[in-house]
Amino acid sequence: MVTEQLLGASIATQANVFFDGKCVSHTVTLPNGEKKSVGVVLPSHLTFNTAAAEIMECVAGACEYKLASSEAWQHAAAGDQFSVGANSSFEIKVDQAYHYICHFG
Repeated sequence: MVTEQLLGASIATQANVFFDGKCVSHTVTLPNGEKKSVGVVLPSHLTFNTAAAEIMECVAGACEYKLASSEAWQHAAAGDQFSVGANSSFEIKVDQAYHYICHFG
């Protein structure tokens, strides 16, 4: 199931731009104070480092990803999620735009 709306959210108007514009997101704060990031990764092969644990939810497009703790590449498409531990990393390969929600915690 794909999250289509984050009701009652406050959205930061300044974008978070990473990897020379290959990843652009906006911070979203829900009414209960919970923060998420909503964004897009453009075609690329990138490595992300995590401070907090994250759940990456694909809302459109697709990607291949590999967690730091694994040698295997996995596929994620709309409706799929993958979890990344705190203080870890993951590689992501994108052929077409990958739209996501990053759930922190």
